[in-house]
Amino acid sequence: MAVFRSDPCGIVCLIITYAAVLYADYVVVRHLVIPTMSDTLWGVVNVVAFNVIIFLLTMSHMRAVVSDPGIVPLPTTGLDFSDLHAGKTMPNMRDGWTVCMKCETYRPPRAHHCRICRRCIRRMDHHCPWINNCVGEFNQKYFIQFLFYVGILSAYATTMVVVSWMMDPGVKGNGKHVKLIHSVLLVVESLLFGMFVIAIGCDQMGAILSDETAVEQVKKAGPRRQKKSSYALMQEVFGRGHPCWWLIPLQFNPVVQVYETQYTV
Repeated sequence: MAVFRSDPCGIVCLIITYAAVLYADYVVVRHLVIPTMSDTLWGVVNVVAFNVIIFLLTMSHMRAVVSDPGIVPLPTTGLDFSDLHAGKTMPNMRDGWTVCMKCETYRPPRAHHCRICRRCIRRMDHHCPWINNCVGEFNQKYFIQFLFYVGILSAYATTMVVVSWMMDPGVKGNGKHVKLIHSVLLVVESLLFGMFVIAIGCDQMGAILSDETAVEQVKKAGPRRQKKSSYALMQEVFGRGHPCWWLIPLQFNPVVQVYETQYTV
């Protein structure tokens, strides 16, 4: 189920993301490759490789943006929570099930309510304005892929700046000043986004391997479950396919926990 949030902050972040990517592509092609490598095969190779990374970045980002992060469906029939609103005793829930008073529904273990999406999300990690969506059970793979490709693109762009100036240090006149300005801006952009995604990516991998989402860490409500291997935990996010496919933004077969409602009133 495709979703899109009308959150103003998220929409601004989407615009900034694609503006930064397009600017990086423009600088690399127009000011770094064409002046120094246009007559060599390396120029073609670098342009193609750089744009392949942009394609993979865009695909993973768009899938993270529009994918259902794991929205807990609302009940088809209305549930009476008037007693709970009146402050009476919660029903006796089992196996980690809880009641969301905002959605007025029962929710499975590890699901949390997002105040921006206004819905409960399965295994919610956090709401990310850069994808204008929650990071949850069904789209965390695409979010991590997006972080990975942003990091690769940032490193590639910085390397291209260095190589371009080494190959053609004798640029003169106004062209040198223009190239210098764009090069500095591109390096600053690459460093800022690169450091940002490295920090977020480390947090994401730590959360996966510790089997504890960011929400659970904040609420100190980490699940007490049977210890799983690192590979099994990675499969829950990236799917059952071979690890070589984990960084490809294609449809995957996630290891989804199926819950049965366990509660008594």
